[in-house]
Amino acid sequence: MKLVSTETLLVQIPTRREHKWTGLTEPIGRYLLVRMTDDEGHVGWGEAPALKDWGGEYGRYFGESPSIVRLVIGQYLAPAVADMELANPAELHARMDRVIKGYPYAKAAMDFAYYDLSARALGVPVTTLLGGIFRERVAVTHSIGLLGIEEAVRECAKVAAEGIRTIKIKVGQDPQRDVEIVREIRAAVGNAIDLCVDANEGYASPGEAITTIRRMEAYRLKYAEQPVMGIERLAEVSRAIDTPVMADESAWNAHDVIQIAERRAAEIVSVYTTKPGGLYRAMEVAAVARAAGLLANVNGSVETGVGNRANIALAAAAPAASLSCVVPVSTPADHLGSQIGGIYYRDDLISAPMRLIDGAIEVSREPGLGIAVDEAKIAQYRIAD
Repeated sequence: MKLVSTETLLVQIPTRREHKWTGLTEPIGRYLLVRMTDDEGHVGWGEAPALKDWGGEYGRYFGESPSIVRLVIGQYLAPAVADMELANPAELHARMDRVIKGYPYAKAAMDFAYYDLSARALGVPVTTLLGGIFRERVAVTHSIGLLGIEEAVRECAKVAAEGIRTIKIKVGQDPQRDVEIVREIRAAVGNAIDLCVDANEGYASPGEAITTIRRMEAYRLKYAEQPVMGIERLAEVSRAIDTPVMADESAWNAHDVIQIAERRAAEIVSVYTTKPGGLYRAMEVAAVARAAGLLANVNGSVETGVGNRANIALAAAAPAASLSCVVPVSTPADHLGSQIGGIYYRDDLISAPMRLIDGAIEVSREPGLGIAVDEAKIAQYRIAD
């Protein structure tokens, strides 16, 4: 079985509400899809939830946009892997890395589609190709974004009532507001819910981050995610507070995690399917984290269901991903109902909803990345460049 075609499609799906974080200047949901076909007619799908504002610290990595991803795939990656045999992700990545350096979101979209295609051709779930299912359910953390305090409190109370056990609060713009929103949400949801905060490098200095998080600690935080930019500055914050620090923007690939562990910059790393360039490299990141004794979760860029299937596969297969994961509960419009926990879009591109049971997504055992892609929905939401 060989790969015979790779095509890209740009889509934009409607959001349930605005979802923003510190540093983001464009809306979520306008992403590039990859469709791969083999010589026996099997199809695999990938997604690049690329955002131009999203990159590593101090320019170490860089943002990608859908247009950049489409150019990189069309001009470099797709020709490099044409006629490849299936089920050889090591060779896929070797070819992609030889033809162009960097561009992990473009490579991730290719990686997802290749894994999906290979597993469907073999009649097995992608988790089998990743080493097997380590956990049957993936606990979901709901992210509220940079909402006003009253709206955030209402949403968090409803999410908690729906069974979500962990809520992530976006902060990093105004320390006084940050402390107030954590206090109000804790009062609304009670002590049984885990709360974490994510500044997306937003605090101006380690000192500001330390002072602010210390004030928040009265309301019991599960962790504080990426309060400042820079591994060395992250370590300074981590040494000064009781709350565990999570590295996100500082943790793109396995080498970054080695540096974080060496400098004791964080106790937790946020593992993405996209930042390292796909599932193959993400499993490396998770393995390094586990070997270093770091906790981990799976986080993402608010993918549609096409890309979120890869998130769930990674979280199911990687032993290190023991914490609740910041992933959508991908749900087509006709299955939405009144649920808002894990829901960021008013529709989705998969044929059936992900099953949320007691605040956790049930891992699919269907071939490939699981739930089939709905090509009619893709046609509905497809847009021109």
